[in-house]
Amino acid sequence: MIRTVTFVLLAMTLASCTEPSAPADDVEPGEAVTNPSTAGDISAEAATTEDAMLGKAVVYQVFTRLFGNTVSNNRPWGTIEENGVGKFSDFDDAALTSIRALGTTHVWYTGVPHHAVIRDYTAYGISNDDPDVVKGRAGSPYAVKDYYSVNPDLADNPARRLEEFEALIERTHRHGMKVLIDIVPNHVARAYESTAKPEGVEDFGASDDTSVEWARDNNFYYVVGSQFRVPASPDGYAPLGGDSHPLADGQFGESPAKWTGNGARAPQPRFDDWFETVKVNYGVRPDGSYAFDTLPDSAAEWTTEEHAAFWADKDVPDSWKKFRHIVLYWLDKGVDGFRYDMAEMVPVEFWSYLNSSIKSVQPDAFLLAEVYNPDLYRDYLFLGRMDYLYDKVGFYDALKPIMQGKTGADDLAGVHASVLDIEQHMLHFLENHDEQRIASDGFAGNAEKGKPAMVVSALISRSPTMLYFAQDVGEPGDGDAGFGDPTRTTIFDYWGVPSHQRFMNEGAFDGGRSTPEEKALRDFYERLMRFSAENPALLGDYLELHSHNRALENGYDDRLFAFARWNGNERLIVVSNFDAGVAKDFTLTLPEPLRRQWNLEEGRYRLEEQLGGGNDARLLVDNGRAAVRLTLAPLESAVLRLGPRDIERHDDFGSAYLEPRHIDVFLPAGYHEDNEPYSVLYAHDGQNLFIPDISYTGIDWGIDEALEALMVEGSVRKTIVVGIWNTPRRSREYHPAYVRELSDSSTRQVIDGFIGGAPLSDDYLRFIATELKPFIDRNYRTKPGRDHTFLMGSSMGGLISKYAMQRYPDLFAGAACLSTHWPAVFGNGEDSEHTAAMLDHLRDSMEELKDRRWYFDYGTTELDAEYEIFQLQVDQVLRQLGFAENDRWITRKFEGAGHAERYWRERVHIPLEFLLRGD
Repeated sequence: MIRTVTFVLLAMTLASCTEPSAPADDVEPGEAVTNPSTAGDISAEAATTEDAMLGKAVVYQVFTRLFGNTVSNNRPWGTIEENGVGKFSDFDDAALTSIRALGTTHVWYTGVPHHAVIRDYTAYGISNDDPDVVKGRAGSPYAVKDYYSVNPDLADNPARRLEEFEALIERTHRHGMKVLIDIVPNHVARAYESTAKPEGVEDFGASDDTSVEWARDNNFYYVVGSQFRVPASPDGYAPLGGDSHPLADGQFGESPAKWTGNGARAPQPRFDDWFETVKVNYGVRPDGSYAFDTLPDSAAEWTTEEHAAFWADKDVPDSWKKFRHIVLYWLDKGVDGFRYDMAEMVPVEFWSYLNSSIKSVQPDAFLLAEVYNPDLYRDYLFLGRMDYLYDKVGFYDALKPIMQGKTGADDLAGVHASVLDIEQHMLHFLENHDEQRIASDGFAGNAEKGKPAMVVSALISRSPTMLYFAQDVGEPGDGDAGFGDPTRTTIFDYWGVPSHQRFMNEGAFDGGRSTPEEKALRDFYERLMRFSAENPALLGDYLELHSHNRALENGYDDRLFAFARWNGNERLIVVSNFDAGVAKDFTLTLPEPLRRQWNLEEGRYRLEEQLGGGNDARLLVDNGRAAVRLTLAPLESAVLRLGPRDIERHDDFGSAYLEPRHIDVFLPAGYHEDNEPYSVLYAHDGQNLFIPDISYTGIDWGIDEALEALMVEGSVRKTIVVGIWNTPRRSREYHPAYVRELSDSSTRQVIDGFIGGAPLSDDYLRFIATELKPFIDRNYRTKPGRDHTFLMGSSMGGLISKYAMQRYPDLFAGAACLSTHWPAVFGNGEDSEHTAAMLDHLRDSMEELKDRRWYFDYGTTELDAEYEIFQLQVDQVLRQLGFAENDRWITRKFEGAGHAERYWRERVHIPLEFLLRGD
């Protein structure tokens, strides 16, 4: 189950709110990789309350125009009337609840600022846009026409469109989420014209000197003496798909022509230029030199306040001032942050100026930028004061070919290592409006292939994770909407998104019409993203486990990727199988520095699966090696939370009577949570009981699993198991000493030769009774009385269990003796004098033990085939003594069973239930 923690919003979840935890004193530099602190880390100014450490941000990008649309006609280049359009009002309580269920902390409403559209809104004072310089019929959200208003398509009443968006901001806040919108600083629509600007605000370009190519306070660049010409269309292309329109004449009046948004300077841009937009001038001369003050190198160390102070008395270009006014306007409307389009095309000094202005007004504003040049990352973070940048060129581009099956995961660790100093600022995603849908034929062709990548992407760093709407239901983005590529859900045209429409279910947002596959995928995303938003380990340290395990011969290959995350006592192991066709069975080993970092002691730890899968596992620490055996189905991931030790090992437990040995104490689920005292079962051959890796045969008894299952059923009392390891003197310690005492000299010699010397069983039982049991009762919550103390063993372990009951009748309430090795006690036949003496001793010693619980069994093959003749004689004695068969005593015969752990494993639940039933 996912551990529930308090949810904290933006002010408390900005990535890297926590300092990295210090490595253990004995870890050498470079061994355990923790998140290094960074000079000038902008997050140092974020809130640092205890709650700030509980999780990280999840950004849900929604293409606002498409989200609420229920019309499914999907005609290429269709009008609003034909294909429909989503509205602000579609984000009602049901819709916002469904978004919040994905762990969302911030909703990025894409396409909100009023951009160029092909629809007549002249009745509302809005000029018509020319199809020759608009992409698609609905228009690109990145050709903003009016920064002080919102897209009229999104309003039920276009005259009240701004009020409707303000109401959406309030609803989003009420659902515990923050609001982000786009700012597109590098360019605006060719026909920029604000009808909603506040008094005293001037449109971009309104006062430009158009007689020159460039002036510092011009908002645009000009191709002096040339008129703009519409780009030549590629074969087969026509605006609006060839539909007639009064303005679709291949002409657009712009004189002089302006530079195009991507920096193209020709009066006729190419079709693949950003021809629908014009580039904004930030005081950068055409030769690339700056006409404004620049920041000193030391500014990377400054606080936001120091950045603001630097610009306080500086004269800055006009475009800077205009955008500062725009962002403060939206903050005043309740917007909580911005996603900046193509931020690297704008000088970093502008960002220092703008972002320090924002933070001065709203310190917890969320500032996300699109930057694709890794060489600029640190400048835009520490000089430009961004909170987050896209990790596209590095992490996304490394994950994509892995999902496509083109490469293995070997390069992934190095890619992430290249940004470890800034990883908390590198936003991760697998889809957005610019990228292909995972399920599209051009990408992976199957949304399931995104699951392991999403686990890695969401959990590997302290950075926020972004989801694109309908990613969670496997939208393939197919269909020809008009402008743009089918593998990407259109951002240019009116369209319905089929998988999302099925999830919407006519406004219920409950998946009521989703396919079973879509429902399962949605469930996966909900569990993963809530975990990402809530688990405190994800704001802590990181160590990749991939390289270490690739160097070992443990079944771990390049289609797997594993890493560890931790924060205080919250510790996670994450491993994903990217192979779409092959299950992986492997051992994952933790590097020694991490074992020491986590202070892992000898024994076994519970690993609790956090995504609802069936991969609960156990981490074994044996002789200093920490490892877990895992099996992952194709495309499966395991997110394993380190729990308490369920087997606590006491190494080389000393004794005044015997040589030291290991003691393993199994603590069932619940022991660490409740305060109740537990019964105790002492079991011999301790190395064979719980852990197959250290068992003689590679198969353990499975006492732990069997006991826990019975406890869940309520069939047995709450019990811990003390596994007493055997030693090379096992035969001497397990052979009852009284047998030798009853034997003549020749038989004693036979016994001594068989077991390697005189029996040590009395010393062994004295060790249990006077040293081990007091230690267990002192250090664990036990019921120390006789009625709650039991014994179990197999073969000679069965003999010593019975003997312990006889030697210490006041300590033990019952014994389970599986495949009891009677030939080591009895003679060679039922008529021998030795056998008769043993049976007489049995009668004398068992008379007073009828109120105890006795379990015996045997098989019919291998060594067990020799036991029946002796067990039947023992049973006869017990009947003669009046033992209550099936109540206080039971003997079971198992046809076909032999003398090995695998047979005892198959039936161990039977003696456990008989021995430990009820109080």
